Amino acid sequence: MAAAFNLLFTNDAMALTFPFSAIVGQDDMKLAIVLTAIDPSIGGVLVLGDRGTGKSTAVRALAALLPKMRVVTGCRYGCDPAAARCPDCLAKATGKAPPSQLVSVPVVDLPLGATEDRVVGALDLERALSQGVKAFEPGLLARANRGYLYIDEVNLLEDHLVDLLIDVAASGENVVEREGLSVRHPARFVLVGSGNPEEGELRPQLLDRFGLSVEVKTPGTLAERVEVVKRRDAFEQAPESFCEAWTKEDDRVRRSIVAGRKRLAAVEIPDAARAFAAQLCMTLGTDGLRGDLTLVRAARALAALHGDSAVEQTHLQRVAAPSLRHRLRRNPLDDSGSSTRVERALTELSASVAKAKP
Repeated sequence: MAAAFNLLFTNDAMALTFPFSAIVGQDDMKLAIVLTAIDPSIGGVLVLGDRGTGKSTAVRALAALLPKMRVVTGCRYGCDPAAARCPDCLAKATGKAPPSQLVSVPVVDLPLGATEDRVVGALDLERALSQGVKAFEPGLLARANRGYLYIDEVNLLEDHLVDLLIDVAASGENVVEREGLSVRHPARFVLVGSGNPEEGELRPQLLDRFGLSVEVKTPGTLAERVEVVKRRDAFEQAPESFCEAWTKEDDRVRRSIVAGRKRLAAVEIPDAARAFAAQLCMTLGTDGLRGDLTLVRAARALAALHGDSAVEQTHLQRVAAPSLRHRLRRNPLDDSGSSTRVERALTELSASVAKAKP
């Protein structure tokens, strides 16, 4: 079933993916993806759950959903014309605005068995042998700049790649020092990982780099299961007409993302909202301040998505679980799930705040 969700259907020169809006249920997953599209500074999205629940489908549908971005024409790193900072763009700078074009936001797959050279880039052997020139061949991190880097079964990723991703995700820059090369290039991306927690856990250092964590489950009602099969079968039988039928819904989501991006900077964050977020993190005992920052940023993006002018307690409550569930320490005296612990703390804190109001 999982393999079926990942299929790309080709018709002439056009590859069709299952529409984002046509995914049945999985509201938390879809919301998390939309929020990171509005504000990439939230960080990545970790999607954990059963096989065949649409995890890969949602990520692959993202590329077709997102509004196109403007890049410097010919730039191997997809630099923004307003802030081109890669070695190639700096070398060609003339003081004038560089030529640019609109392209789809990259969604790049990082295979589990990828070599380090393929991920970070390496010496271009063809040019080295034919021309005697030391040139850099960009890797997957370069392709993912300003886009999304997707890792399926992220909990099975090899340790040396985990270390590499942690460094790049923290700095937003890929540094390659090897074979006589010394290259630095921008590598800012939203990290999206999916996996089945039964197959292994993520290293805490990588887990902390994901801004949001969502849990997906197999549909629990007969109606939902039937609808999933019905839509999937319709897509496989006639992908073009199925995608066309969902074009308006996908366009609506796309417009909401664009509008949310425009409203984001104007959304106010009252001190009361910051205090609520900080108190919740203190109650849960999260390490560091990354949880506080992610919670506030996600709530601000949610407010922007809904067209609200300020972050309110309801926004914080909606995004609390995905922002904090993966940051909790294990409590040997409490065998409750992380989501349950967040919800319990929210209930207690909300009651306390309500009681304190005059």
